Amino acid sequence: MKKDASGCELCCEIILAILLPPLGVCLRHGCCSVEFFICLVLTIPGYIPGIIYALYAIVFLNRDVSQGDYYAPVA
Repeated sequence: MKKDASGCELCCEIILAILLPPLGVCLRHGCCSVEFFICLVLTIPGYIPGIIYALYAIVFLNRDVSQGDYYAPVA
């Protein structure tokens, strides 16, 4: 069972999401995730939509659900 991100880790990911949106999402969800590619596609035509989605993906999306850990049996 994974624990949630620490405050410092989350703060660094948010700062990176503001500077380089796909990099912040990559650190949180991985470089081959759907969230990363959505953020990359949104960042290419406009910087602001990439930032908005990156902040959403880092703060609100659960890393365990996006990686498929919700299929694990309940003990």
